[in-house]
Amino acid sequence: MEQTAAKDASTKFVVIGLLLGILMSAMDNTIVATAMGNIVADLGSFDKFAWVTASYMVAVMAGMPIYGKLSDMYGRKRFFLFGLILFLIGSALCGIAQTMDQLIIYRVIQGIGGGALMPIAFTIIFDLFPPEKRGKMSGMFGAVFGLSSVLGPLLGALITDSISWHWVFYINVPIGILSLFFILRYYKESLEHKKQKIDWAGAITLVVSIVGLMFALELGGKTYDWDSVQIIGLFAVFAVFFIAFFIVERKAEEPIISFWMFKNRLFATAQILAFLYGATFVILAVFIPIFVQAVYGSTATSAGFILTPMMIGSVIGSMIGGIFQTKVRFRNLMLISVVAFFIGMLLLSNMTPDTARTMLTVFMLISGFGVGFNFSLLPAASMNDLEPRYRGSANSTNSFLRSFGMTLGVTIFGTIQTNVFTNKLTDSFSGMKGAGGAMQNIGNPQDIFQAGTRAHIPPHILDQIIDAMSQSITYVFTLALAPIVIAAITILFMGKARVKTSQEMVKKAN
Repeated sequence: MEQTAAKDASTKFVVIGLLLGILMSAMDNTIVATAMGNIVADLGSFDKFAWVTASYMVAVMAGMPIYGKLSDMYGRKRFFLFGLILFLIGSALCGIAQTMDQLIIYRVIQGIGGGALMPIAFTIIFDLFPPEKRGKMSGMFGAVFGLSSVLGPLLGALITDSISWHWVFYINVPIGILSLFFILRYYKESLEHKKQKIDWAGAITLVVSIVGLMFALELGGKTYDWDSVQIIGLFAVFAVFFIAFFIVERKAEEPIISFWMFKNRLFATAQILAFLYGATFVILAVFIPIFVQAVYGSTATSAGFILTPMMIGSVIGSMIGGIFQTKVRFRNLMLISVVAFFIGMLLLSNMTPDTARTMLTVFMLISGFGVGFNFSLLPAASMNDLEPRYRGSANSTNSFLRSFGMTLGVTIFGTIQTNVFTNKLTDSFSGMKGAGGAMQNIGNPQDIFQAGTRAHIPPHILDQIIDAMSQSITYVFTLALAPIVIAAITILFMGKARVKTSQEMVKKAN
């Protein structure tokens, strides 16, 4: 009895440690989102703001499949702790960043560490708990992800307005230290791990191809023309190394991404959905705060409060998905998810500067509810019926593709938004008498993020800038409806699978 009680207590502390790790990594994204207006106003380089998020996503995405495979081979604990420590170092460096370029580099360090946290945390849960409890646990973990996203905007906005945006990164340190202590002290791995050959060729070709693609998308049309040698060269690097990655993986003894898993229909559809949801959800977290500050003229605190309903909706959706995944098919739950997500995005795509904030709150609540399901359901679907030695790889593949989608989404949609904003601004001022002189007086469009500078912009000029910003963001939301429709079609192919309880698994075995 005493041993059982001690084991239960240790398990609780491990869960707390994992939840704190997820809390920290998830909160970091939303803290940055609400502080972005102030960061741009302080550091400048409005054309690079999307890369602050994209650089983190690239690093996270590149590390996920590697961490997943290594955790299957050598154990979860050491790589979770390694990622946690590196994430904390990156957070401290982000706090002292003095230029946008520095911040981007430090976000990469953060991302390399962050790539271990989410996938390994979910995999540990599947190792610790039987099937009938995994749904509730994954739902709780998804809810914490949403709750941390609620806390992030509010805390980030308050810190940004009252102290400085630099401090939004320092909040990770005490949380991370607590997580480090609980995992280091109480997590005792009991699973046997087979040492295998590391697929370094696969890791290198994957990372190089993704980095090449991201730089091509980020620099194209801005630093270099799309048909320039530099951009064409970067796309060529992506194509060559991506093809090489597939060739290497087919021959590797222990590939980073096990393609045989994709023969399972549930696994394959879960990966496609993770990619599509990631590509569309991220633009809400990035552009809603920008819309609130630039279009409504609100403070970072106000932006944080307006983002909150979406995160509350995601908590509700995640909990529902986690609780009912042993009773209802994955397909049916995800259909509820995608319908709500589509409706929310459609409503957001029709916003104007005159849209009431109350209506914006409702739109985001609906969107968040739809998105929330994927946080608990897709990791469970990816690891459903798999042996423990494959869970790390399976879950990291799911996390990787979600991050890949987020990275492409924030980069592609960010590029589109910037180009649309610039073009509309140019068109507006080209037909305005005396606009050239007025534009020289107000400086950069990023000045609309600062209340003091914004007040000195002539009203007719300010209206044009606000209208261009509003239209560029809602245009992006309109385009995002396409991948949501594709997601709806994909869900129809998920089949009849759901999470089986231990009793059902025993009956099946007998």
